[in-house]
Amino acid sequence: MLNLDLNLLVSLHHLLRERSVTRAAQRMSLGQPALSAALARLRRHFGDQLLTRVGNHHELTPLAVRLRPRTEAALAGIERVFTSEPVFDPGTSQATFRVLGSDYAMSLLGGRVGRLLAERAPNVRLRFELHNPSVIDTAAEVLRDVDALLLPHGFLADLPNLDVFSDTWSCLVATDNPHVGETLTMEHLAELPWVLTYHSPSAFTPAARQLQMLGIEPNVQVVVESFLALPSFIAGTNRIALTQTKLAPLLTAGGEVRALPCPYDAVPLVEALWWHPTHDNDPEHAWLRSIFAEAGQQLADTAVDAHHRQPDIRD
Repeated sequence: MLNLDLNLLVSLHHLLRERSVTRAAQRMSLGQPALSAALARLRRHFGDQLLTRVGNHHELTPLAVRLRPRTEAALAGIERVFTSEPVFDPGTSQATFRVLGSDYAMSLLGGRVGRLLAERAPNVRLRFELHNPSVIDTAAEVLRDVDALLLPHGFLADLPNLDVFSDTWSCLVATDNPHVGETLTMEHLAELPWVLTYHSPSAFTPAARQLQMLGIEPNVQVVVESFLALPSFIAGTNRIALTQTKLAPLLTAGGEVRALPCPYDAVPLVEALWWHPTHDNDPEHAWLRSIFAEAGQQLADTAVDAHHRQPDIRD
């Protein structure tokens, strides 16, 4: 490490992002010869071209593709080190937090967390990024490079966590699905085609896994690693899907799909914030956790208010 020039890390980051020496030099306010020299040093260090010309543009080599997320994580870690303060003051801090989660978690919490940051920490930055199954498989290692992971209970163990909010499950069907009336039955679940989210041995929807335990093997036609994309694969078809009840109003707003109660007692989910034990006593991280806890409480309060505003059909 003593022989490494960490300025090369910044050059590598911009080169991999821009895939062009000219654009990367402009981004860094450097002359092109200086960045070309940096690229040459990086190529010697890695024993790899990193950028290869294809026609009139450059593409990343396989090694460069692997280096890109590692470079971004390394820069974020370095920034956290050199922006650390003896006493954390959110009002003046310029810290950057990186949190991974699904589009479901971002949709429900993102706006609330963003408003809290704007009110209390206007200079703090939040990088909210989508996770994927490989992140879940290697969560203990991934959490060394990111601040937190939003994920329901049932996938991780032996890591510190904070419950943020809970949710139940509903089923989505096309509004014009001729096979489904006002309710869904277990026969519908067994016979109609499905859109499943995160359908793999390590990444799955617990409520969908529960179906298999009940003896129903879903006829899976589509697998998508997104909850917000579900309506696109259901509208105008006979497909059905499971979605979180708190997300259902957003997914059905366009009118092409509708949400119905599950015909079985689907296991509820508890969305939690997970982090690496090294962050346990970090005042910056403790403050971040408090922001997510408050956002989760706001979400719960909104759901209660909405329930109380619903008319009583007995009146």
